[in-house]
Amino acid sequence: MVRLLPQRFPHRMAALKPLLWAGALLLARGGGAAEVAFVTTQSDDSVSVVALGEDKVAATLEVGGKPAGVAASPDGRHVYITSPEGSYVSVLGTRPPALLRRIALQGGPLGIAVHPDGARLFVADWYGNRVFVVDVASGDILDELPTGLSPSGVAVSPDGSLLATADRDSDQVSLFSTADHRLIGTVATGKRPFGLGFTPDGRRLMSADVGSNTVTVIDVDSRGVLASVPVGDRPYALAVAGGRAFVTNQYAGTVSVFDLQSLKVVATIETGEYPEGIAASADGRFVYVANWFDNTLSRIDTVRLRVTGSVRTGNGPRAFGAFVADVPDAAVR
Repeated sequence: MVRLLPQRFPHRMAALKPLLWAGALLLARGGGAAEVAFVTTQSDDSVSVVALGEDKVAATLEVGGKPAGVAASPDGRHVYITSPEGSYVSVLGTRPPALLRRIALQGGPLGIAVHPDGARLFVADWYGNRVFVVDVASGDILDELPTGLSPSGVAVSPDGSLLATADRDSDQVSLFSTADHRLIGTVATGKRPFGLGFTPDGRRLMSADVGSNTVTVIDVDSRGVLASVPVGDRPYALAVAGGRAFVTNQYAGTVSVFDLQSLKVVATIETGEYPEGIAASADGRFVYVANWFDNTLSRIDTVRLRVTGSVRTGNGPRAFGAFVADVPDAAVR
């Protein structure tokens, strides 16, 4: 049986175990909302809920099944967590953080994304070479879309019209229409694409190619490859902020930064050991990096291009996906 990373998947019973919210900590970023990171900590079978305005873990939720993928809803009220070993998606409420329910799937759900309308989830089944289309409200599976081998990263274009999957063991990206779930086409990438990301205008799609130490930049309209950008050793995932792409390099312990116009690397930033998941703040001022071996979440200033803070999380933070939620009325108690 193929496994994602064998050392990360011992079975263990899971239970909901929220911590007390510390004091009357107000996290308002403005407009009655605050940014909170929901970091899947795979070795602990849990999610570390990080109050980004306070640089501290405010709660821990046990979800089980070796959680990996994460996606926050557009309205910031829910977060969805994949459990490859449990074959389910956990639905979390964000105010306050709590495990609300589980959606049973099959195979090994890994990458996950939410449609901008908030009504559908797209979940990659690593073992089944497919993507589940899930109705958020009912938990029903609306469709199953065949992909290439071992789909990992999942991304939806900003306008919601396209779904992309990184088919790791087929060295390709698959593109689907979200209107009718039709396969539009596939694009060859570097070796073993894993994480994906669209540019804010939706005109380009990028894949972090673990096996070739590159990022493949794809023109969405033509489905042609614009460039193969060399980055660090074992690129895992990427985020976009301030006109730049930020790419985690697992083996190098760094983040590569390249300009989206010139497609040239402009900086390499040292992070914690074995960086994996990465996500940007809503205003693009910071990106946050989950460091697997250090059990930390690093904050990178996207203007100064350096690490400006770190928070200790649970064991084995992976945070694969859009793990930063803009939580409404976020008074942490």
